[in-house]
Amino acid sequence: MNSTDLVAVLPLGVLGVASLVVLLATAFHRSHRLIFLLTILSEIAAFAATLFVLSASPRQVTSLIVIDHYSLFFAGLLLAGSFAVTILSYGYFAKHSEEKEEFYLLLLLATFGSLVLASSSHFVSFFLGLEILSVSLYAMIAYPGGRKQPLEAGLKYLILAGASAAFLVFGMALVYAETGTMDFSRLAFSSDNPGLLLLAGFALILSGVGFKLALVPFHMWTPDVYQGAPAPVAAYVATVSKGAVFALLLRCFVQTNANAHSSLFWILSAISIASMAAGNFLALLQSNLKRILAYSSIAHLGYLLVAFLAAKDLAVAASTFYLTAYFISILAAFGVISVASSEDKDADSLEDYRGLFWRRPWLATVLTAAMFSLAGIPLTAGFVGKFYLLAAGIGSAQWLLVVVLVVTSAIGLYYYLKIIVVLYSSQVSTQEGARPIPPAAVPWAGSAVLAGLMILMIWLGVYPTSIMRIIQSVVF
Repeated sequence: MNSTDLVAVLPLGVLGVASLVVLLATAFHRSHRLIFLLTILSEIAAFAATLFVLSASPRQVTSLIVIDHYSLFFAGLLLAGSFAVTILSYGYFAKHSEEKEEFYLLLLLATFGSLVLASSSHFVSFFLGLEILSVSLYAMIAYPGGRKQPLEAGLKYLILAGASAAFLVFGMALVYAETGTMDFSRLAFSSDNPGLLLLAGFALILSGVGFKLALVPFHMWTPDVYQGAPAPVAAYVATVSKGAVFALLLRCFVQTNANAHSSLFWILSAISIASMAAGNFLALLQSNLKRILAYSSIAHLGYLLVAFLAAKDLAVAASTFYLTAYFISILAAFGVISVASSEDKDADSLEDYRGLFWRRPWLATVLTAAMFSLAGIPLTAGFVGKFYLLAAGIGSAQWLLVVVLVVTSAIGLYYYLKIIVVLYSSQVSTQEGARPIPPAAVPWAGSAVLAGLMILMIWLGVYPTSIMRIIQSVVF
């Protein structure tokens, strides 16, 4: 590795050094505000490094990491998501009496692992990045350690993630046994009859990745973990964690042309249809906002696979735009939950939000915009994202996937509108166990993040070409 390579991996270097600085600062002087500021400055510095490296890419750094416009775009997206979660976490954990500083170290390490995933061009860096991300998430989900629900959620995630990692490693071993390489660029489904070991290996790898993306049938952990984890951590799992894995999956399958093989294509199609259907139908039965968002996220990843399977010029751009719109919308929804939560309980029951508009109109407005965007209502980012997905699916004549997408999206309107009806109800909930959110002021930092996310939702819904040009310039 030479000096040019070191410059190319500067964003990773910044996060690595920042993690050490936060670790030492926590050891010598415990201060929630100091560690929060160090984390924020680290993420800003890493984002600036990403922009600086942009002019010097593409660059293959050994066989493990590739720094190109694609990886740098996702690095910027992941860092922006991490930045929003960091600010929301400060207000959320300020309400808790437990020690909070270690959380920001875990957040930086998880983001480091996410950036490694987005830049991976080799199965070794793929696995290393995934494990750095996963090990950090085990502790983040269970944070703080004094509450039962987060500990239970963290333990469930640990057990299931360990099992999925075993499938992943075994799949990599089968691919290596068949091809003699773990480099994405040297793997190709060029023949009509690839070896059985290669197909089995990719199927096992897909199982491990399917767990991280919460695709059916690997989705069972999702509602329990979302409900039990602290609201900012659930936001991180739903956005940064899944975004990094999807970026890796997209690069791997495009470079190897794996999704063009009929067996893997039909497997992915079945997973997409099952995810869209199960996510939306199961969300109809929920009365907990976190669980609704969990099942909704399963459906949205199913939508993403529609563009992923299109295998046309628009496919990568459409899925990247939709992922960006999904990031903004789901962060806004979980941001409202984070701001509205108290020390002893997250505001996750629908009854907590009954009549919220009359007590906190700003939070109700942001949550309404997020629901509209997730539902794909016009003038929001989610609507344009679904339009691009449909265009990609129709362009490649994937009619079954397109029909299922349209039908399940219509079904999903019900539970999104149910949330909105609760927000604007004229009555405050009197149900036993419900804790209506009090009419208190929203912290300025959290309010600024919510305002920025709401502006982005509307801006991308009205003028999507600005970011679409950027996306089209960085795709393969």
